[in-house]
Amino acid sequence: MAYGKSIELFLVNGTADSLIIAELSNWNGKAIKLPRIEVPSCDRDDIVQAGVYFLFCKEDDGSDSVYIGEAENVKERLMQHLRDYQSEKEKYYWNTVVVFIGRDLNKALIRYLENRFVEIARNCKRYLVLTKNTYRNTVMKESQIAVMEEFIDNVKILINTLGYKVLEPLAQKDSASITVDDEILYITSGSVNATGKVTAEGFVVFAGATLNEKTSVKSLSAGMQKQRQKLFDSAKVENLITTEDILFSSSSAAADFILGYSVSGPKIWKTKDGRSLKEIEESDTKLLNSQVKCNEI
Repeated sequence: MAYGKSIELFLVNGTADSLIIAELSNWNGKAIKLPRIEVPSCDRDDIVQAGVYFLFCKEDDGSDSVYIGEAENVKERLMQHLRDYQSEKEKYYWNTVVVFIGRDLNKALIRYLENRFVEIARNCKRYLVLTKNTYRNTVMKESQIAVMEEFIDNVKILINTLGYKVLEPLAQKDSASITVDDEILYITSGSVNATGKVTAEGFVVFAGATLNEKTSVKSLSAGMQKQRQKLFDSAKVENLITTEDILFSSSSAAADFILGYSVSGPKIWKTKDGRSLKEIEESDTKLLNSQVKCNEI
């Protein structure tokens, strides 16, 4: 069962574009979000502690990338990043840093955290991870690992709240609930075989989907034709099979990509027992309306 969380956001300078402190209730850690231009002048005591940090970048093609690091003195390490860029030792340019600190963090613990965050971010595949090497064989006690895994769970909540889904997978496939958000849906037509699900962000097509090679120029919108070709040319599709989960704005956009022609996503995406997404959504709407009426009575 999921429980509610209380998060306190403090806009230190009175604006969301400047320094932000984010804290989760009943947790001794905190997040510090800081624009690049404010790093040199930031004189807070907590930023010189041991911690892990995320440098968020925007690539020339508009895609997102992140460098994940650790340091016993985070401020000193961030200043080194700035100097390395000025001397052209670093090629990437980051705009924002999000730092996570906590009570009693030491070198072994932050190395463990860095490695786990890099691992999680790479598996989520939302951002290009720029970190090259991490310490993968940090020796820790079982109790320390348990505490750090809880730390990781809290970081996931805070960094997502701050607007960065770097540690969040596109979709969870193993939910036990039966709402539309958790129904696994299928398209099977000829050589096409795909699975996906509705999420809070749109519709995710899972890795391993077999696609139709042909594109209907008459039926498919120009935007989808361009997006389809771009995905076909990327590493996300190999031999007409998706190699990773792909997020689309809607079930119809996902179906158009898979089939190569325009269709109604709510009608064509179906569960294993044959119920369409449209039927599921209508059923959920009816249930919600009946609940509202009962409450009014």
